[in-house]
Amino acid sequence: MVRIQGARLASLVAVGALAFGSLAACGSDSEGGNEGSGDKTSDTSESTAPETTGKVGVILPDSKSSVRWETQDRPNLEAAFKAAGLESIIQNAEGSPDTFGQLCDQMINEGVQVLIETDLDPDSGKACIDKAKNAGVAVIDYDRLTLGGGADYYVSFDNVKVGALQGQGLIDALKAKGTDKGNIAFINGAATDNNATLFKQGYEQVIKDDGSFTVVADQTGDWDPDTAGKVFDGFYAQHPDLVGLVTANDGMAGGVIARMKSAGVEGKILVTGQDATAEGLANVLQGYQAGTVFKDTSLEAKAAADLAIAIIKGEDPASIATATVNDSELGVDVPSVLATPVWITADTVKDVVAAGQANAADICKGIEKLCTKYGVS
Repeated sequence: MVRIQGARLASLVAVGALAFGSLAACGSDSEGGNEGSGDKTSDTSESTAPETTGKVGVILPDSKSSVRWETQDRPNLEAAFKAAGLESIIQNAEGSPDTFGQLCDQMINEGVQVLIETDLDPDSGKACIDKAKNAGVAVIDYDRLTLGGGADYYVSFDNVKVGALQGQGLIDALKAKGTDKGNIAFINGAATDNNATLFKQGYEQVIKDDGSFTVVADQTGDWDPDTAGKVFDGFYAQHPDLVGLVTANDGMAGGVIARMKSAGVEGKILVTGQDATAEGLANVLQGYQAGTVFKDTSLEAKAAADLAIAIIKGEDPASIATATVNDSELGVDVPSVLATPVWITADTVKDVVAAGQANAADICKGIEKLCTKYGVS
């Protein structure tokens, strides 16, 4: 259960405007310094870069469950660390617990002072956290909490709110098209991901409180588009009268929509998503998705960088980590920074582009007229 202490940081409530540089190739390192900063590097009198120096390691989980890790999180983290004057090593475990462990060892051996990790599962996450703590390295859980892991801090979004937005978004979209009742189903994230549990908590409660729709099927899609598509096939075979699906992210929604197209029901059975990927935003514009949850990862990245700076400088991060999230395995509240998610419909797709977190060309390929209609450019 998420418990908020005090007001959230104002900068985490608004849509982030943090600029970021070019994407780094998967598995590459990001070094802090003056690369790409143009003529300003020679004019130290005008430099606004902080004096803090230090090294931070980041382990991203994969690039299959969602493209966001490489298209959003990596560049945003690189930009945040560079702006903070920190050297960073950003690597992707590509879904392999063995690789995750190797990257953890490597970063500790290379002398990082702060390790930021998005676990693949609680066991691999905890193993890395234990190693880091034994080496005197502070740990920040990034985006998902490692239950029982004992990280020092947690940076994410209000994930119960994410799920609530999905549930309410589906209800609103169905009622807007005149569907006031009917059967719906859930395709959840991976059972090993604590975030998936929180998302479901949010949308399940909203659907229950509304009372208009009946949940007739409920299964994990394991954050995998192909798996989610197969799950939908099973649902649809048993319940051809489905009117909607709460689908936990854009990647799985894409897999479901592909199967819906084969069945000729795309747009007739609405789905939800999250992450505001180019594919997801295109599906929203085409009316296949009721909407997607925009989690501006520049906010997460800046919060992680701010925490890392405070830790490295020996300052109290209490003014940054103004919330707590309960680790039910350890029975402790983890100091946290929780940003506010935003529900995106066709009318607001342009806001994601304006925030610098999506590329209009990627969204609009093949649907240029829809992009013109909705002001996406």
